[in-house]
Amino acid sequence: MSKIEEAKEILKALGLPAAQQNEMSALTLLALCGITEMDNWSEASSQSLGVTKGVMSFVTDTYHRSYAPNTRETFRRQVLHQFVQGRIADYNPDEPDLPVNSPKAHYAVSDVALSVIQKYGTTEWEAAVADFKEKVVTLTAAYEKERAMTLVPVIVEGEEVKLSAGKHNEVQAAVIEQFAPRFAGGAKILYLGDTANKGLYVDKEELEKIDIPITEHSKLPDIVIYDESREWLFLIEVVTSHGTVSPKRILELEEFLKDSKVGKIYVTAFPDKSEFRKHVANIAWETEVWIADNPDHMIHFNGDRFIGPR
Repeated sequence: MSKIEEAKEILKALGLPAAQQNEMSALTLLALCGITEMDNWSEASSQSLGVTKGVMSFVTDTYHRSYAPNTRETFRRQVLHQFVQGRIADYNPDEPDLPVNSPKAHYAVSDVALSVIQKYGTTEWEAAVADFKEKVVTLTAAYEKERAMTLVPVIVEGEEVKLSAGKHNEVQAAVIEQFAPRFAGGAKILYLGDTANKGLYVDKEELEKIDIPITEHSKLPDIVIYDESREWLFLIEVVTSHGTVSPKRILELEEFLKDSKVGKIYVTAFPDKSEFRKHVANIAWETEVWIADNPDHMIHFNGDRFIGPR
């Protein structure tokens, strides 16, 4: 039997659904275990791999199966996500606080799965599989609890929400906790996105009151805060690698918000001055800049005006 067929057997035995017992899933398992056609399963090892340059490169170089670059998401969503859920693999085990969309994201066979996989083809195999199945529910709960510890908690309108890990969301939390009390005191948070969940917190009712449409593909920035007393709407983009309030972004938002008559204040938020310097050339005039590690100050790209609507 080929190693691909053996890998399919292993996945079936470990309880993966039928949709993850196919060739792509088998090749992914072989890549994560570092197993070639000539190796024994006892030689399986856990090595952290990214999707494109790790798993897909191994599959092409070792098993001569070529997949188009755009199948990267298929590997990730239809194989690796299920591996993580089934405790076959761990997500970002070397750096668990990596943001969801980090290019450094990686996967590795979990220790508990590896110890079973290494026994494939031996007299200990069936007992090891049975033991794995008994443990997997408890292990999954423990794993999810561990990952939850890396989330960034923030209080939004009296409710705790948890942002996924990463610098981008750390700055978002700072906007809520430090920018809002200083520059939008008494205002209400109407929208908060997340790198893993664009609609993490949405007050649709309040947004509709000021004629802002909310759809599944909303074009809103990362954070929207509304000061009803002054009728000021703070539209805040958080920048860690891209996405300032640029002239192009202004045009997009002005078109999207054309039916709303409230005053609009555009803010780009940065974690520090170093990140700000990288993007200063792309910031639109008549907008504001706030830097999280200097929370008491604002930079006004406004010429003759202080903070206020355009």
